[in-house]
Amino acid sequence: MSNSTKISTDNAPKPVGLYPHARKVGNLLFLSGVGPRTAGSDANDSGVPGLELDHNGNFKSFDFEAQVHSVFANVKAVLEASGSSWNELVDITVFLVDMKRDFHTFNRIYAEYFKENQPCRTTLAINSLPTPIAIELKCIATVD
Repeated sequence: MSNSTKISTDNAPKPVGLYPHARKVGNLLFLSGVGPRTAGSDANDSGVPGLELDHNGNFKSFDFEAQVHSVFANVKAVLEASGSSWNELVDITVFLVDMKRDFHTFNRIYAEYFKENQPCRTTLAINSLPTPIAIELKCIATVD
């Protein structure tokens, strides 16, 4: 892939595997899955806003809204580090671990963030994600 550029930033959570935050190919930007962990945190450091686990790894407190706002902030950080922006998003795939519980909340918050730019979107329910998060986004944007 000589015509592509790998992009990583300290302003987003560290990937949980060997992959970049994004990859630019031509004028398209492909983001790896982005979750709500705080910037700089890694897979071994929960760092999930609104989540507190007990010593057995069970939820003590859980705030899905905090995770949605955080995942959007992380996507924005990767976009900006890549020379793109929020308004350049063209496609978003949303992964929710509990569609029944979280879809309506996600949809309400999503509408606040996407009043102007309205990318294509697919929302999927999945069993789990690699860290104790409830949401992850996979995005495509344009970039100059």
